Amino acid sequence: MIITIIQIVFFQLVLPALFVITLWRGTRKSKLDWLVQALFTTLYISWLFMTAPWDFLSYYLRYVWVLLLIGALIFSYMEVRDKPVKVAFDKGEKWSFVLYVFLVFVFGFYNVQALSGFSAGEKAIELEFPLKNGAYYIGQGGAHVQLNYHHAYESQQYALDIVKLDRWGVRATGIYPGELSKYRIYGEAIYNPCTGKVTEVEKDLPDLTPPNTNPEKAAGNHVILQCEGVDAEVLIAHMQQDSLTVDAGDEIEAGMKLGLVGNSGNTSEPHVHIHAERDGVGIPITFNGSFLVRNSLVW
Repeated sequence: MIITIIQIVFFQLVLPALFVITLWRGTRKSKLDWLVQALFTTLYISWLFMTAPWDFLSYYLRYVWVLLLIGALIFSYMEVRDKPVKVAFDKGEKWSFVLYVFLVFVFGFYNVQALSGFSAGEKAIELEFPLKNGAYYIGQGGAHVQLNYHHAYESQQYALDIVKLDRWGVRATGIYPGELSKYRIYGEAIYNPCTGKVTEVEKDLPDLTPPNTNPEKAAGNHVILQCEGVDAEVLIAHMQQDSLTVDAGDEIEAGMKLGLVGNSGNTSEPHVHIHAERDGVGIPITFNGSFLVRNSLVW
């Protein structure tokens, strides 16, 4: 997790600051030079905006980078608006130009991949959102691995991981605290997303202190539902020990309380994992008609 924190700080703070400042304050001889650098910086910020996990630092920071980018684009263009479209480069400038062109293609490709994950491309089942009374953030979700690491696994390819944000747009006190109570979502009530029947329940597994996990019992305390009128099973995982209020075989209505958010199973921190599958293949789910992806918010 220390490596993850370093990556977050580097890619979401250090690099965007470097690129925006370089665009804003850099010296360019021509409009073409400016255009390539501006395009790269825009593609990098847009890629971060869509794919980075902003709940660690602040959900609202992603908008700060967009505003700073707009300012850098405006002021940097004012510096080159009277310069020629194209000039001859010396050897060092040629290599710099080639590098920026290469990065434009790389991050252009990354953006296309990320955008492809905003739509499932197949029919989804409609569920009720399993949490109430807060700002809930989709940490993993979407139809591409850039937005959702679950997409690499067929049975849970459209799974969602959900956390809760405070008014500052962060999910916990500290970047990665060891105390479960410091996570905003820990202990929140989970509600049944559909009318149907409970087919499987696990209740007795302990809640783990981050970063400890239990890969042998990956789902932790969980419930599996057979939703009425839907040929699919719905799994809700990582619930709090002894908090489940239902048993296998129960007939339950949508909106009923199922239990509490915990940190059991193969989980890095408290969150709600939910996915639907049919014959071992994950299928898309929507809430109020919306296909949720990473960085979506539900109020």
